[in-house]
Amino acid sequence: MKLIVICVLALGLTLAAKTSYAHHGTAAYQEDKQVTVTGAVSGFEFANPHTLVFLDVKQSDGTVAKWQGEMTSPNHLVRAGWTRNTLRAGERITITGLPMKRGARSIWIRKIVKADGTELPLVME
Repeated sequence: MKLIVICVLALGLTLAAKTSYAHHGTAAYQEDKQVTVTGAVSGFEFANPHTLVFLDVKQSDGTVAKWQGEMTSPNHLVRAGWTRNTLRAGERITITGLPMKRGARSIWIRKIVKADGTELPLVME
């Protein structure tokens, strides 16, 4: 009976580890495409497990589309010089990255450029 319990626990831990590992990939994004959007920062969540940037993007018809950009953890970004105040609400930025497969307005960010042309580092160089 002990052996069965140990095997069930080991299987459960293995499945849980596989699920958490899959979360940190870019599997939900189209790795063969890139999109670029420019807009005003409407939110910035510098929190684990992934940093999120929310943008209000003005469309050609004058409406505003809500976009979300996702990046690596704050731990990695801090090493590249980021802080909670790196992006501020209302600031205009351009983000480029991988679009989500389901067609949602979400991007795995590969590049961020501020209105003055400054590119923000996403990894420590």
